[in-house]
Amino acid sequence: MDNNTIQILIAMVIYMAAVIAIGVLYAKRANKNSEEYYLGGRSLGPWITAMSAEASDMSGWLLMGLPGVAYWCGLADAFWTAFGLAIGTYFNWLIVSKRLRRYSVRANNAITLPEFFSNRFREKKKVIMMIAAAFILIFFTVYASSCFVTCGKLFSTLFGTSYTSMLIVGAIFVLLYTLLGGFLAESASDFMQSIVMIVALTVIVVISTVKAGGIGAVIGNAKDIPGFLEFFGLASPVVDGNGQQLVEGGKPLFGAAADYGFLSVCSMLAWGLGYFGMPQVLLRFMAIRKEEELDRSRRIAMVWVVISLAVAVFIGIVGRQLFPDTHLTKSAAENIFITLATTSLTPILAGFVMAGILAATISSSDSYLLIAASAFAKNIFQGIYKKNATDKQVMLVSRITLLVLALIGVVIALDENSVIFQIVSFAWAGFGATFGPLMLFSLFWKRTNRAGAIAGMLGGAGMVFLWKLVISKIGGVFAIYELLPAFIFSAICIVVVSLLTKAPSKEILDDFEAVRAKNS
Repeated sequence: MDNNTIQILIAMVIYMAAVIAIGVLYAKRANKNSEEYYLGGRSLGPWITAMSAEASDMSGWLLMGLPGVAYWCGLADAFWTAFGLAIGTYFNWLIVSKRLRRYSVRANNAITLPEFFSNRFREKKKVIMMIAAAFILIFFTVYASSCFVTCGKLFSTLFGTSYTSMLIVGAIFVLLYTLLGGFLAESASDFMQSIVMIVALTVIVVISTVKAGGIGAVIGNAKDIPGFLEFFGLASPVVDGNGQQLVEGGKPLFGAAADYGFLSVCSMLAWGLGYFGMPQVLLRFMAIRKEEELDRSRRIAMVWVVISLAVAVFIGIVGRQLFPDTHLTKSAAENIFITLATTSLTPILAGFVMAGILAATISSSDSYLLIAASAFAKNIFQGIYKKNATDKQVMLVSRITLLVLALIGVVIALDENSVIFQIVSFAWAGFGATFGPLMLFSLFWKRTNRAGAIAGMLGGAGMVFLWKLVISKIGGVFAIYELLPAFIFSAICIVVVSLLTKAPSKEILDDFEAVRAKNS
């Protein structure tokens, strides 16, 4: 390990020490009871609510996945994805946040998403709770694996070590941190990490643009690649049988620009629909101390999201000029942020910027693991299996669940050629289609009933798997991102089944009207 690498490591260790300190600070309070551990006692302020929601949402995907897409095939895919996410973020904060905060209290003070849905429909047999918890376990395990892939790629690239060993080290750190501090520690550290993320992105894009000769030079280079800088076209890297881009005379080869039509745009914009079903974001709405503070949180969140997404996309574009033939596979392209940081900054500064990637990864993976563990311990173990379980027993089961989920996530992430963007896109679609339509109908359509809720979750989740694994293989119009058809199908299931079955009880309708009345 050379001197530069040691300096990078020192900077990252300093950052990790700060993260651990936050966990220790909140550990005592977090372990008071399950509500403190899982929802922080509904005590988050507007800044932490906004910044932790976005940091836990974006993850290492923002610093590696999105720049990687822009680096590999140009502007279109990355831009329309980012645009859809920005729109989804805004409307989620605008129309969902306040009513969910209010309704979660009305629904017997629900502190998890499965518990909210179950209490919302006043079910005695906890079928909704069980189904919701099961899908959270499935999709968050996949999500956590994407974070472990980020850790493996980051450390193996920086230190020239084994991907697998670095993957395991990263997973152990995330697991220990999540066990220690719970939701409050996670949210407080996410606030710090959101700042690190946006500073890291901004610093790298400014320095790299100057190094490349300015914005004009970057744009000029991008225009020379067919389809690379088009909103309705896509660059087509020429690859061999192993998916590695061919290089001739020091320049990577590209074919003719591919068409990027209306369906492709809709497919990427559909990412925005996912927000309505994202547990890690929705829980922040439930956890804020005052409903009135959500307006300020929305403004803070939007500024952060727009800046971060725009800068992440541009990093991929400027990276293609500075390092045109360095990353020659779709998976390797996701390392462009690391390459720019380590070649543009002094080792110490590069270490802190690398901490930005680690920050994003930790902020997401601890959220995913904590929510998934709560789904099993709070909603399945206590909610269904052992209703008289004590808080101490729930916390123990939660920690055991965390360990098991982390192990499964590591197994999924063992493939070194995993593409972070693809892993995240599947889990995102799963949550968006399973919970997104149900969340909207639960909050805004009083005729929604228990049968419709169950049909919507099963239909949405089932369609994600069916479309991804079977229908999309047909190609053409069927190659659209699975979230869009699955979201629509879930909504149809909710409406049709609700109308064909018994109307909600008077108690359920009274709850709905009481929540709506406060909003008028």
